[in-house]
Amino acid sequence: MRVSGEKILIVLHGSIGDVARALPLLNLLRRAYPHSRITWAVEPPSLPVVGNHPSIDEVLVLDRPAGWKGLGPFLRQIRSGEFDLVLDLQRHLKSGLISRWSGAPFRLGFHRHDSKEGNWIFNSHHIPPVGDGLSKMFHYLKFAEYLGIGTTPIEWKIKVPSQEMDGVAERLRFVGDRFAVFFVGTRWESKQWFPRQTDLGAREVYKRFGLSIVLLGARQEIPFAQEVEASCDVPLSNWVGQTSLGEAIGILSKATVAVGPDTGLMHLSAAVGTPVVSLWGATSPARTGPHGNDYLVVRGKADCSPCYLRQCPIGRICMQSIEMDEVLGKVEKALTQGSRKE
Repeated sequence: MRVSGEKILIVLHGSIGDVARALPLLNLLRRAYPHSRITWAVEPPSLPVVGNHPSIDEVLVLDRPAGWKGLGPFLRQIRSGEFDLVLDLQRHLKSGLISRWSGAPFRLGFHRHDSKEGNWIFNSHHIPPVGDGLSKMFHYLKFAEYLGIGTTPIEWKIKVPSQEMDGVAERLRFVGDRFAVFFVGTRWESKQWFPRQTDLGAREVYKRFGLSIVLLGARQEIPFAQEVEASCDVPLSNWVGQTSLGEAIGILSKATVAVGPDTGLMHLSAAVGTPVVSLWGATSPARTGPHGNDYLVVRGKADCSPCYLRQCPIGRICMQSIEMDEVLGKVEKALTQGSRKE
């Protein structure tokens, strides 16, 4: 059904990867509602993904570390927005409460079979159930389908502020035009690769393909990156914990290829058109793989994979089983087929 919406609120506070995968839906909304005011409610970690996006008029930030002091002003902003259409893409209790608190007459969320923590109760309308067999990005596009606004084209349109891109240019001055990013670190320990594998992969990519090596990741992954740097015998730029998320996006946008496990930087690589060789064990690329990069997926081998456990009780056998020849073969394929940069 086509729904009127002069003031639209998107509620998605989730992981960086989830927010990135919802951008195609955002751009479809902007195409369908060119004169509407579109607001996105988000939390600080994912703010750089949407903060400068051309399809967004306003971003409302829920600062969870501020506790109740931050919640009150945030909820007042939500209510004062006088939204008439809410898209609740989070599917948890928190987002359901925010959706309901908005007072919007049309609140669209996930079906009860696909939502969690009673989220569906707080929304007035729901997309049909699909289960876990559909990728998250296409699951989000079911909202566009429900609204009758079409599901193509798939566009991302991530924008990095010019001052951060200036910093990217300065960093890359000594790296060269052709380089590979190895991104490290995930929120789940079970999805993480190993320093020795990252070291070997970086060395072989440098020696076989002549690509400079850049390490990216969050501050908590500094020990991991230091271990890689200490053992790696080829030139390597270790910027783990040293860049903002915006700078990391800018670096990924200039990279020749990216390599790493299931994490936010994987999805951002795909969003900026850089081929990404993704490494899988505890989770499945069918649900959370980077869009357009199915041909570059590398899956570990273990009877229990995918287990969807945050902590692995058997030493991440699936990730240990990933063979370097397969990874390098995928890198070569990425280099042969080129990028999809806009």
